[in-house]
Amino acid sequence: MEFIGGWLTNSTAIMADAMHDLGDSLSIGLAWILSKIAHKQANDTYSYGYQRFSLLGALVNGAVLIGGSIWVLSEAIPRLSDPEMPHAQGMIVLAIFGIAVNGFAAYKLSHGKSLNERVLNWHLLEDVLGWVAVLLVAVVLSFVDLPVLDPLLSIGFTLFILFNVTKTLIDTIKIFLQATPDTKVRQDIISDLKSLEKIRSVHHVHIWSLDGANDVLTAHLELEKAISDLGQQELKREISRTLQRYDLSHTTIELEFPDEDCRDSEATSTKTTLPTSP
Repeated sequence: MEFIGGWLTNSTAIMADAMHDLGDSLSIGLAWILSKIAHKQANDTYSYGYQRFSLLGALVNGAVLIGGSIWVLSEAIPRLSDPEMPHAQGMIVLAIFGIAVNGFAAYKLSHGKSLNERVLNWHLLEDVLGWVAVLLVAVVLSFVDLPVLDPLLSIGFTLFILFNVTKTLIDTIKIFLQATPDTKVRQDIISDLKSLEKIRSVHHVHIWSLDGANDVLTAHLELEKAISDLGQQELKREISRTLQRYDLSHTTIELEFPDEDCRDSEATSTKTTLPTSP
């Protein structure tokens, strides 16, 4: 309806605001649908579960918003040099309607306690502020012949959308490419594992995120000397206590004896050995 209103009022600012609202609607809808899938139990095909399905929403949403934003910019930029006067009264009516609908929804969610409710409330407050800006410009255009205000507001909205979408897409792509979520945390984990009494070196330390919230760790720990089964059990309990503060969803630790060759490729290994005493 907002796109139709933007077309009828000849307002690129309303088109840009409609694009912003479309992004919010896609985010909310896809997040709800994919969250249902993400909670499915792990199986032989998806052994880590379905958490990564939630990332698809960000990719689809980002692609739609980038395409739509480019279209809005292609409409708005030429109007800077050849502005067309929009229908200010129609803009006022649509802006008041947008403020009322989004404001009511934001009020209903203002007391929400869950993270999803709080995030959704912020999205709706952004929408309210966007419509307030459209209303102010429409009121000014009702009294002043400054049609260039409409494309300027449109470009401002669109650049704001592109900035946020690009940031989200970059973060999502990093997760898909299994980038380390936080390199400092990785170094802290390596330091903590190295500090354990029976550990000689730490290598093949890999941390990646399933969905931006659930992180996975794998690592190889070389022992200073061979230890008994009972000693290995005690060491594993100590490793578990050491890693507990990092809130990892999945942890796989391989212990290697001093005379054992690591079977994994050194191309993906970062070996950290404790310095020997002179």
